[in-house]
Amino acid sequence: MSTNQNPNPSQKLSLEQEEIRLPIPAFTLATAQEKVRKAEDGWNSQNPVKVATAYSLTSVWRNRDTFLQGRPAIVDFLADKWQREQEYRLIKELWAFDGSRIAVRFAYEWLDAKGQWYRSYGNENWQFNDQGLMVERHASINDLKITKQERKFHWPQGSRPVEHPSLTELGL
Repeated sequence: MSTNQNPNPSQKLSLEQEEIRLPIPAFTLATAQEKVRKAEDGWNSQNPVKVATAYSLTSVWRNRDTFLQGRPAIVDFLADKWQREQEYRLIKELWAFDGSRIAVRFAYEWLDAKGQWYRSYGNENWQFNDQGLMVERHASINDLKITKQERKFHWPQGSRPVEHPSLTELGL
């Protein structure tokens, strides 16, 4: 069961304000890795409002064939996504970084309404502003049907435990 939430009045303020989101550019290896892990943990929370506050108010997205702009659109997109993609578990891994940009590769596993498991693979390119908020996100993603026995992401929903293998360690 997903833990996503629709915005309520107390959450509305966070969708209308921008705060500094550490770490901020220019990224080092350590701060880029920290930013990637924070993004992974946020997405694994499946809380659209919480996740959306990591993006600027006017953030521009391309996610597969969907184009979005702004936090309200991001919240709606993520709420819909996590209604469709049950048992969602994600691993992100730093691919490259420079200044205010980070590239990641990722994989996530999920279950559809018909009981079919998938592993989705992708790459994202991120651009951040001086406050550490993402202003651009470009994601390319492919889905692979898998069996329940082929799953590799086994942890309770929420943040991936530190001891759980990374994509590289899993051979993905």
